Amino acid sequence: MRHVIALDVGGTWMKAALLGVDSAPAPGTAPVLLHRERRATGRERGPEAVVAEILGFAADLAAHGAAHLGGPAVAAGVAVPGIVDERGGRAVYAANLGWRDVPLRELLAERLGVPVALGHDVRTGGLAEGRIGAGKGAGRFLFVPLGTGIAGAIGIGGGVEAGAHGFAGEIGHIVVRPGGADCPCGQRGCLERYASAAAVGEAWARVSGRDDADAADCAKAVANGDPGAERVWHDAVDALADGLVTALTLLDPGTLIIGGGLAEAGETLFRPLREAVGRRITFQTPPTIVPAALGDTAGCLGAGLLARDLLGPAGPDRTDPTEVTA
Repeated sequence: MRHVIALDVGGTWMKAALLGVDSAPAPGTAPVLLHRERRATGRERGPEAVVAEILGFAADLAAHGAAHLGGPAVAAGVAVPGIVDERGGRAVYAANLGWRDVPLRELLAERLGVPVALGHDVRTGGLAEGRIGAGKGAGRFLFVPLGTGIAGAIGIGGGVEAGAHGFAGEIGHIVVRPGGADCPCGQRGCLERYASAAAVGEAWARVSGRDDADAADCAKAVANGDPGAERVWHDAVDALADGLVTALTLLDPGTLIIGGGLAEAGETLFRPLREAVGRRITFQTPPTIVPAALGDTAGCLGAGLLARDLLGPAGPDRTDPTEVTA
């Protein structure tokens, strides 16, 4: 079986895999996991060191595949955070990695000697959820991971929309509380300042008086009936519902996939969220609201799907990664 290199670059860790790919996979078929590994990004040593770590990690993965999987990888896919120009293959900006305008696809292709696809981390995760995860079979979906921040991936016909300038899906910067908390983006009252896992953790730390409290602690306190936690949770769910209904009105997805750390609260999140969205909907058709299925493997699997797409037609769910990308 041919294999591809898949690499998901985060702010602290890089997750990677070697994935087996068929020449003509059936729609919705996941690549086969052959090898998995992770390494630190080394961001404390600066942006140039991060790029060097990525290139070195990819080269080591290629060497492992050549030595243990019967031949070299045939393509590679990499997902990175920040602003990403998928068409041009450039990592335009990433605050948590400190880089600007890095020609990452070209650098990786030179190092590996194979075609390389570059994607945005959230959109790449959304690609995986849409094709082989919770959105499998859905023609149109919206994937929203609730983590340190909030972003989104707009799924259309087996692909994910990047937008004209690479900003499509930035739902976390919908203003839900005009004049509210300052956001690093320059606006005030953005959704992610109220409904991200980081925001919930900060709010619960203030209410509970515990500096080390996080969103998971708040969810546990809600399940135990703590009134302070319930207020924090209610405020976050209300803000999230406001942002989601704005997105639903614009995009009309059939399925809304919620992922990230906050989604790990299960029905503690999903029951009130479905109710809050339902109360706000008037003429809109409510989407099916479901938890993400792939967890923290989504970005890596999505990078593998991007790499597989470079190899040629892959059945009815085939998308051109230069046109509709993750």
